[in-house]
Amino acid sequence: MSISRRNLLSGLGAGALVIATTATAETLRPTPQETFGPYFPVKTPPTHDFDLTHLPGRSGRALGQLIEVSGRVRRVDGSPVKGATLEIWQANAAGRYAHPMDKNPAPLDPNFQGVALLHANEEGRYRLRTVKPGAYPDPAGGLRTPHIHFDVASEDYRLVAQMYFPGEALNEKDILISTMPGRHRDPALTICKSLPASEPGVLAFEWDIVLLQA
Repeated sequence: MSISRRNLLSGLGAGALVIATTATAETLRPTPQETFGPYFPVKTPPTHDFDLTHLPGRSGRALGQLIEVSGRVRRVDGSPVKGATLEIWQANAAGRYAHPMDKNPAPLDPNFQGVALLHANEEGRYRLRTVKPGAYPDPAGGLRTPHIHFDVASEDYRLVAQMYFPGEALNEKDILISTMPGRHRDPALTICKSLPASEPGVLAFEWDIVLLQA
């Protein structure tokens, strides 16, 4: 049976496509695991949604720079984690957690919820509206750079991570993100990306979360 040059090249092209597709899938690196931190929520409010900037029954809004964070929860093979659970918590704009163990003298914000429990959709997508968290003192005498905590769970995997913001001067000195290379973790995987704003006065960011799960 003779094989034409065209058929040979077509076959090679198909093979190359398979290899390229596989290589692309393998480029998804898992989001680094991190500590829960001392301010893991005691409990999630019974009434809450994706918007942390208001509390049910109150007309006021949280103080600080409004932001929206969106992204996808995926596995290392690129497939979406449908219905993934995301528990999210953070400090308010002044750097204070609504947690009984936080002794930071910065003021609490009566209109800031600080914690929410979300679920990714069929495509693994999530969305969060909140305020940009402030820096706060760490136990070593420095300052924690602004960050948001994520506890992400699928049926058979759980990831605890912290999301950081691009261009923050404190990133270079933060007790956790600055030490990631020494702990064999890539800090670039924990920094969200800036997006064009969808509405005036609200900064937009994107952060994809990759679970170490085939």
